[in-house]
Amino acid sequence: MAHFIDARSTLVNDAVDGLVAASGGRLARLDGDPGIRVVLRAAPDSGKVAVVSGGGSGHEPAHAGFVGPGLLSAAVCGDVFASPSVDAVLAGILAVTGPAGCLLVIKNYAGDRLNFGLAAERARALGHKVETVIVSDDIALPDAKQPRGVAGTLFVHKVAGHAAEAGEPLETVAALARRAAGAAKSLGIAVSTCTIPGSARSERLAEGQAELGLGIHGEPGAERIALPKASELARMMAERLARSVPGADGLALLVNNLGSASALEMQILTRAVLATDLGRRVRLLLGPAPLMTALDMHGASLSVLPLDDALERALSEPVPVPAWPAAVRVEPPILRPVPEGLAGEAFAPSHDAVTAARIRAVAEALIRAEGSLNSLDAKVGDGDAGTTFAGAARAVQADLDRLPQTEPAALCRALAERIGRAVGGSSGVLGSIFFAATASALADGAAWPEALGQGVARVQGYGGAKAGDRTLLDALIPAVEALKNGDLAAAAAAARAGAEATAGMERAGAGRSSYLAAGDLAGVQDPGAAGVAAAFAALAGA
Repeated sequence: MAHFIDARSTLVNDAVDGLVAASGGRLARLDGDPGIRVVLRAAPDSGKVAVVSGGGSGHEPAHAGFVGPGLLSAAVCGDVFASPSVDAVLAGILAVTGPAGCLLVIKNYAGDRLNFGLAAERARALGHKVETVIVSDDIALPDAKQPRGVAGTLFVHKVAGHAAEAGEPLETVAALARRAAGAAKSLGIAVSTCTIPGSARSERLAEGQAELGLGIHGEPGAERIALPKASELARMMAERLARSVPGADGLALLVNNLGSASALEMQILTRAVLATDLGRRVRLLLGPAPLMTALDMHGASLSVLPLDDALERALSEPVPVPAWPAAVRVEPPILRPVPEGLAGEAFAPSHDAVTAARIRAVAEALIRAEGSLNSLDAKVGDGDAGTTFAGAARAVQADLDRLPQTEPAALCRALAERIGRAVGGSSGVLGSIFFAATASALADGAAWPEALGQGVARVQGYGGAKAGDRTLLDALIPAVEALKNGDLAAAAAAARAGAEATAGMERAGAGRSSYLAAGDLAGVQDPGAAGVAAAFAALAGA
């Protein structure tokens, strides 16, 4: 799999340099040994307790992305998914620790415990005050003797960083951090593994499968499940988390993107979690955001922390660290009514068997063609042309009995309104323009072929496309021209021929296809033209 790297051997150092370069002078790094990769504040406060964490790289923005006032004093970066060396951790401690001492926040993995632990011992031997807290928040394996430290570690970063920033002594900072570490609980879900840059991707999940209770290093989950709908998945995960925090009235919830889940998916999952019994106990929400990732893993994790006054104050305090998500109070959604003036024209229903049969036939044809049109559009567009046509068809089909079927002009105005409301983007607008212009021409006394021609002319005028631009017009224009002879079969044949001709057009003059090279378009029909051809074929068949 391709990655944006120079070399696998230098990718962590290069990434650290990129982070520091983009920080606007907020961050610095230690220099002198390429094996020591420590990110620290450019302006440290040596009079306060230092909070140091870190671990393997590949979890960005954790940990280096959380260096800043109110959070970490320094982050020590190992190789991808590998603990940093003892020397690197010790260098981080020595670089930021003053008389107030240092707290090490350690995720519960063997390498991190050993390397951070030995570094702490060496720092103490040098006369520094050092405390440690080990985070083991993962509940994937309830009987595990050594639960993993995952995204709940970020609660500990924030609580410890807040106390340190407030000038609390090391004993207090460590006690608050241990309280948070002992109470935080996390659970993850993923539908794909991750890919280490410079390595081939390996898949172990079939389509529709997911791993529940996975770590952050690409290791297999505790169990493999059939991926349910988001609401059911949220309920399943929330129930398991709820058992680990019984009786807590106020919770903080951290919704973490493990790498490549889309923002839409994360918002849907957040909504679903907040709708559960556990979600109704949430007082503070952090995320959804990529916070402790596993490279490009397509997954998410949920972390909860029972709140008391001190923990809530610590999590609520803003920090000037771009990657850190501000905690927000969970409130009922604010809903406002749709403004007046959108209702449009009220249509009196009327019924005509022939008109109804033709509309029904076109709608059913476009719904059947959804998959094939999407497949075409996936090659030359964004893959949703079939869904767009089918969405318009379903909207019209649902309102069929409420349409003014016996009044051509009113029928076209109603179709313009239904399609414009049901279909987003340019497709819905162009459909509305086509039928609205056709309606105006019919109201002025034009016959159907002439009126449809007016609709085509308006689409060309507003949309900026013309015949030969490899759009739906390449099927629509010849079909409407053929209709002047009153022959639906000829119109269908013309639409089909126009759609087929688009497969030989090497350039598109409009739409998303206009950004593609000739080689990507060769042999592929324009999906919009294919949709028009399907509609006219259905009309002729009806």
